[in-house]
Amino acid sequence: MSEVKLAAETRTEFGKGAARRIRRESKVPAVVYGHGGDPIHVTLPGHELHLALRTSNVLLALDIDGKKHLAIPKAVQRDAIKGFLEHVDLLLVRQGEKVNVDIYVHTEGELAPGGNLLEHVLNALPVEAEATHIPESVTVSIAGLEAGATILAKDIPLPSGTTLNVEEDTVVLQVLAAQAEEAAEATEGEADAAAEA
Repeated sequence: MSEVKLAAETRTEFGKGAARRIRRESKVPAVVYGHGGDPIHVTLPGHELHLALRTSNVLLALDIDGKKHLAIPKAVQRDAIKGFLEHVDLLLVRQGEKVNVDIYVHTEGELAPGGNLLEHVLNALPVEAEATHIPESVTVSIAGLEAGATILAKDIPLPSGTTLNVEEDTVVLQVLAAQAEEAAEATEGEADAAAEA
């Protein structure tokens, strides 16, 4: 996992007006907290932060007043319509420290023939990993799975140093039979035909 270096400026102005001024300057207000210290209010370069946040659980190397800090994003607020970053909460981490994060579950392969449907019960898997070695995602093979098959949290291969932060028997993926949906459509079609008669 690579780290992204960002220069942060401490800020002393708070509130909506100050936040709007910061965003007009193409910067993002943020709060850095953790390790029992007081929260640090900073502004971050908007474009660089936006690019960094494209990687889930990105490790940020912050330069705050000449001091180096490592942090991961904990909460990201975006404008509901335009999608720009409004505010970010960052959690301080140390090398070797374990953190709780969610990592995305990707699938590869094709289900068994027959029009079955794959349901992602969990899109992201809660895990505990070393802060400087957080996996971006995990990949699960669904090749040949038939209706009724389930993949549990314990069935997903995790990188070394990463452990589950959820019950082992938690269902992550399941394969559903498509026939139930077709039968429901057929029943609706019969009801429509009866209504027209």
